Amino acid sequence: MYNPVEINKDLFYVGVNDRSTHLFENLWPLPKGVSYNSYVIRDEKVALIDTVDISFTDVFLKKLEVVLGDRPIDYLIINHMEPDHSGALTFLLNKYPNIQLVGNARTADMLEGFYNITNNVLRVKDGEELSLGNSTLTFYMTPMVHWPETMMTYVNESHTIFAGDAFGTFGTLDGGVVDSQLNPDFYWDEMVRYYANIVGKYGSPVQKALRKLGDLKIETICSTHGPVWTEPENIERVIGMYDKMSKYEADKGLVIAYGSMYGNTEQLAEAIASEAAANGVKNIVMHNLSKSHLSYVVQDIFKYKGLIIGSPTYDSKLYPAVQNLVNTLENKNLKNRFFGYFGGHSWAGTSVRLLGKFADTMQFEIVCNPVDIKQSINEDTYQQAMLLGSNMAKKILSDDEVVPNKTTDCK
Repeated sequence: MYNPVEINKDLFYVGVNDRSTHLFENLWPLPKGVSYNSYVIRDEKVALIDTVDISFTDVFLKKLEVVLGDRPIDYLIINHMEPDHSGALTFLLNKYPNIQLVGNARTADMLEGFYNITNNVLRVKDGEELSLGNSTLTFYMTPMVHWPETMMTYVNESHTIFAGDAFGTFGTLDGGVVDSQLNPDFYWDEMVRYYANIVGKYGSPVQKALRKLGDLKIETICSTHGPVWTEPENIERVIGMYDKMSKYEADKGLVIAYGSMYGNTEQLAEAIASEAAANGVKNIVMHNLSKSHLSYVVQDIFKYKGLIIGSPTYDSKLYPAVQNLVNTLENKNLKNRFFGYFGGHSWAGTSVRLLGKFADTMQFEIVCNPVDIKQSINEDTYQQAMLLGSNMAKKILSDDEVVPNKTTDCK
């Protein structure tokens, strides 16, 4: 049996938990699973907001039966067409064949492409409204947060926003659904990891969406992943996090990400970290890129304003795991970082040159000249590493803004 979760008057949660999938989008680890959130508004007309992954269709349909009984569903509001939210659609239509599908023009195109559905589709535009009886839905187009068809749906009377993938987190909902029913501490870092890896490329569209929603009174945030946010301090924090991350702003801390085959590059990383700590940086995260999963590395890089990358030369290029990180950060359009870099080689060094080219492309502010070791660390390269660590610490702990394409001399 299913005990319906009523979020507020006539609004019910009918989502599901996925504790079996190992990788979200077959890329990102899910050590504590993920939820696929769907919602029912039970008014004079019934509106269902998004569906769930196809693997959970049976559970999803049973939940709808409990909430609705014999009542039909009048509208399916499709805020996002990604298959983890639209996957149950064809099974839903088999059971409720008269549902009118509500989305925008891009939604309609994807409905045909994914599911060969062209009938009974209501196309809505930005700011358009739909009455359910006692409640009115207003639709806001938020393209590229993080697909081109994404939109958000706002209930005018209850001040509830159905945000699609925005404000989502990894992690299942273990018992509680609403933030007031659970301890939200776990979800904050998972929100950063979700944003950095899924939405992080689209900072400018996120900023546009936040401006569009800026005048709305928001008392409930219903995302498609993670908790329902109702506590005022949590709503303020959630929106604030998205505002900060989409501006590529970060906290005072340092990420050192490196590749190392035989330990010499790693020892440089250790020296840099030790000196940064000695100069007052408390938030230091080190990632051996042969071991740390990329999603956690990117999460930490989005959290902290200092970034140092180190790589040995490998086949005249960057170490493969380092190259993977560099490619990812370029794709994410990462900005506003103090950057340092170091490398090593045995006979022909190219890693430092390639990391410098990466820094130029990203328009980071470079702290110190790079450190490059040949074969092994000597006293001179060790001192250079210490200098990089101390100068990076000064930058991180200052209130200085990042100056793109500037190189700050070491002292």
